[in-house]
Amino acid sequence: MMHLKSEEIEVLRDCPAVTIPYGSPVTIEKGCIAVITQKLGSSITVMVQGNLYRVEGQDADALGLEVEVEEQHVPDGPVTEEWVKERAWEVMTTCFDPEIPVDIVNLGLVYGCDIIPLGDERFRIEVRMTLTAPGCGMGTMIADEARNKLLNIHGVEEVTVDLVWDPPWSREMMSESARLQLGLL
Repeated sequence: MMHLKSEEIEVLRDCPAVTIPYGSPVTIEKGCIAVITQKLGSSITVMVQGNLYRVEGQDADALGLEVEVEEQHVPDGPVTEEWVKERAWEVMTTCFDPEIPVDIVNLGLVYGCDIIPLGDERFRIEVRMTLTAPGCGMGTMIADEARNKLLNIHGVEEVTVDLVWDPPWSREMMSESARLQLGLL
């Protein structure tokens, strides 16, 4: 995980991206000048001609960055419910809102994470989370990122991530470190 200072780069190939905050798919064309504003977790936020876009880590090479491979979380011993729960919370701290340099756990967006044993060291994870604003077009993308990363935990066969709106998110739900990082303390 790293936060980059803004730097201009030339886009090396046509690059799929998503508009922020609307979540609409676009292509950033080869040769465009982009400013990398944030690289946290497995996504990169860039500004091109005054507009913000989210680029997935698998397309980092288009920005001259190294492509990151998602880590498979494998235990040293048996896969237990407690081990899966610890990994699940750890994994969710690698998911970021593309406009805010704080992970979804410390932002207070994750309301619950339940581990359901399916037998034979197999599990289902059920996550309830919200967004900082109900109309955020990035919500599905953030939930999908969490779901895909949780599926990389050894023994996890199913993951549901439900977006909920009750209770509504507020700044008080953020961790102290998140409020400090954002200058809210």
